[in-house]
Amino acid sequence: MLEELRVRNFAVIDELELRFGAGLNVITGETGAGKSILIDAVELLLGARADPVYVREGSERSVIEGVIALDQVNRFGLLALLDREALLDADDQDFLTLTREIRGRGRSSARVNGVAVNAALLSQIGGLLFDIHGQSEHLSLLRPRNHIDLLDRYADLLDIRAGLASLVQELTGVQGELRRLSEAGDSSKRRAELLRHELADIAAAALAPDEEANLLAERVRLANSEQLAMLANEAAMLLDGDDRGGRLSAVDGLMSVAAALAKLSAIDGDMSGDHELAENLAQGAQELALTLTRYAADAEFDPSRLDEVEERLELIKSLKRRFKATSIDDVLAYADAAARELEHIDQGDERLLQLRAGEARLLASIGDICQRLSAARAEAGRALSAAIVRELGDLRMERARFDVRLAQAEHPAGCIVGDKRYKFDAKGKDDVEFMLSVNPGGQLLPLAKVASGGEAARIMLALKRVLSVADQTPILIFDEVDQGIGGRIGAVVGEKLWTLGREHQVLCVTHLPQLAGFADQHFHAQKLMRGTGVATDVRALGEDSERVAELAEMLGTAGDAGQQSAREILAAARTRKLAPENRQAG
Repeated sequence: MLEELRVRNFAVIDELELRFGAGLNVITGETGAGKSILIDAVELLLGARADPVYVREGSERSVIEGVIALDQVNRFGLLALLDREALLDADDQDFLTLTREIRGRGRSSARVNGVAVNAALLSQIGGLLFDIHGQSEHLSLLRPRNHIDLLDRYADLLDIRAGLASLVQELTGVQGELRRLSEAGDSSKRRAELLRHELADIAAAALAPDEEANLLAERVRLANSEQLAMLANEAAMLLDGDDRGGRLSAVDGLMSVAAALAKLSAIDGDMSGDHELAENLAQGAQELALTLTRYAADAEFDPSRLDEVEERLELIKSLKRRFKATSIDDVLAYADAAARELEHIDQGDERLLQLRAGEARLLASIGDICQRLSAARAEAGRALSAAIVRELGDLRMERARFDVRLAQAEHPAGCIVGDKRYKFDAKGKDDVEFMLSVNPGGQLLPLAKVASGGEAARIMLALKRVLSVADQTPILIFDEVDQGIGGRIGAVVGEKLWTLGREHQVLCVTHLPQLAGFADQHFHAQKLMRGTGVATDVRALGEDSERVAELAEMLGTAGDAGQQSAREILAAARTRKLAPENRQAG
């Protein structure tokens, strides 16, 4: 709710401070008194283009400030925007202060809660708070993108739509993963083929962890087999060869020592241990001689085996070079990693199939909800159209026709409905637009293209009346709503504006006393001489006597007759406010 409006040095306004209330606030006054200047001031406060012509003559700048109580209808959506832009006042989140300043040279500035912002953000904030009907661009009902939300709130479809939005979000995630996997598909296939080829080569090599060290040692032995055999034979001969030069072999000598110690230990038992040692040495020497003899026999040169070893070592070397490894263990580790990667790629193919099946299921589920929404919207659209036509009839637009147009577009990748597929988003598959014809036999056209001025204001009033609960814009301003209508219809318009004030704060500029009679707060605008210039002054009419005097002036009837007519207007308005249908609605 707009609680306070302060205007300084703006057009014909010198300095003005108004406090508005809930319900219907009416501003009246003679033509040229500056009533619509207040609407211009609010529009500038909401981001309209700042024209230096508005700066009051003799002043350096104009300042407009509005204090808004954040009612529960729009509070949370607005707070989310303010929080995102870091504009919340931590000490007071119940009120919002908008400020616009225009300098005489054409420059302007805007602030929200004291923080400088650009006019675009100011306009975005204003769009959540105000609808100004008349000469304004703040006409949310003229924006087709808003129509689907208004219709769905009217039809109580927001819960179904929330379920649809959840499915659409899930589908977005599935399709995102599908795109990533599909884009990587060709490269993954090539990678899988390479990995399979590499794993086959490693498996065919049948590598063992210690194989390379063993092969290197075997190659040394094979390359030096003749020398190894000669040295082994020489050692064997020294240990257990035929007598040469009358000398015993080492084995024979050790056996002789063992025999002597056997006799010695027979006499001196303390030498039995030495006798045992001598026997072990003789036996060990004999076994060593046999081992060396066998080694010498096996160490014969084998060129074919040496070739096999060389080939095997070359294979190992090439595998290490190919896989940038320093050992067989590294090659085997690469094989393990490659096997895991290949398994992941193969699982990716399975995941791709799962995702495609999931996408199809989601598109079918989304299509089902979209179809249910479309059917509900079509039914609600017919009820809404009938209600608005009745409202327009009350406002002297008996020949007007209204329709809610639902349109869908087929799309090959859209949601599935029967054997067709439709373009969709989180709100469904429908494009919703309000259509109107104001002339008999006229073509139904988009709402924004049909009417202007007071006619547009009456159309907006009818729409706002029917959609008052669905429409979450808290502050409605009507200018020229009474254009082209008489007193009796003026009373009808006044009653409708008053009932609209139950869901919204309503500000209305009017020339009709019958409309003004329904005001919850009544303001009077007049021009006053101040110094050498003229200034607009606006004041609240508190007492009934003040309202009676103002209504009599508006009727243009002097004397007691005018006063009596004014009292009758107020009495009739009070009677209508207390009518059973209005009390029940309240």
